[in-house]
Amino acid sequence: MQIELDPAVAPPGPPGLRIERVPMARYAEVQALNEAIFGERRVIFRLDRADLVFLLAWLDGRRVGYKAGYAEDRTTFYSAKGGVLEGYRRRGVARALLYRMMDEARRLGYRRFAFDTFPNKHAGMTVLGLAEGFAVTAAGYNAAYKDYRLRFEKAL
Repeated sequence: MQIELDPAVAPPGPPGLRIERVPMARYAEVQALNEAIFGERRVIFRLDRADLVFLLAWLDGRRVGYKAGYAEDRTTFYSAKGGVLEGYRRRGVARALLYRMMDEARRLGYRRFAFDTFPNKHAGMTVLGLAEGFAVTAAGYNAAYKDYRLRFEKAL
């Protein structure tokens, strides 16, 4: 399902950006981007999540980014992972994916939106979260990733 972002509500991203919600049948496309961006096939640990959402971003006829999220609980939607190919970063693609994922969460009836990030590995997501009015609601060391993790949340 393709829905264009409403420029009055969300930043449009670069000219020609297209974001689509894709079904599980297209998970391999998400995996391919995840591997290109992060060097691993596994996008998230479990695919049997309630309200599992995958978004793909297209620019210049190429898949350039993705976002994956799901229900954390009855009121909170969790954006589990996402990324943008290196050559397409700092152009508004991640911001547009974030807004589109928040739109999807709203449509599904969630009242809060959350994501975690590792600021030493992905400083851009920390900057984006703060710039878009998210609050840091938790912080701590994650031994599995050997890095500090920040939790960002925002009311929808």
